[in-house]
Amino acid sequence: MLLELKNVETYYGPIMAIRGVSLAVPEGRIVAVLGANGAGKTTILRTISGVMDPQKGEILFAGEDIARRDPDAVMRLGLSHVPEGREVFPFLSVNENLRMGAYSRDRARIADDLERVYDYFPALADRGSQQASQLSGGEQQMLAIGRALMAHPRMLLLDEPSLGLSPILVHQIFEIINRINEEQGMTILVVEQNAHVALRHSHYGYVLENGRVVMDDTCEKLESSPDIQEFYLGMKDQMPRGVRRWKKRKTWR
Repeated sequence: MLLELKNVETYYGPIMAIRGVSLAVPEGRIVAVLGANGAGKTTILRTISGVMDPQKGEILFAGEDIARRDPDAVMRLGLSHVPEGREVFPFLSVNENLRMGAYSRDRARIADDLERVYDYFPALADRGSQQASQLSGGEQQMLAIGRALMAHPRMLLLDEPSLGLSPILVHQIFEIINRINEEQGMTILVVEQNAHVALRHSHYGYVLENGRVVMDDTCEKLESSPDIQEFYLGMKDQMPRGVRRWKKRKTWR
């Protein structure tokens, strides 16, 4: 496994945000973490990337414990984090934003990586000198992913890449994510509320609720689970007649 979390607990002050979370991400695969808003998905990524320190547990990346390391040190080991809300540098140009992602690298190879990013995201190619604040939401998401790729990572952490985007743009973004995975063998951990798109474009999935993992399996099996269909894929209307919906409970409770 390239990344493993073992019984990780992280707090916001006195409040436990993730509760003994264990998960594994094999090298070269896309793994999705599903859950409603407030389930603890973002906290998992922040804990992995060093933005937050876990109180308990281990975080192993390529066999090395990276828990409680500074974000800069984690990034230099090969983990690039694309945060929720994109967080591009609004007054820097597209080209400058991308180059910021490569600040720790040898400049000699940056030109080739810029060309590769523009190949993945042609919408950015004609906007190299344009300020990031002038881009659409979808273009800013592309820029944030491209900036992360400029660090030449072994693994990407993507936090809600579909947030605030139209269905067409969501489809385009995830098609590019799949292409990056296939062409570069890039390992990707993506957290998403949009279960439809996450399951369709990932290999394995974990379901998070109230800070704990309540289900995990291949994405094909998760899609066929009655609980996932009802509570995450919006298929309540397909329940048999006579079933008292308000009495239904998730089987993992």
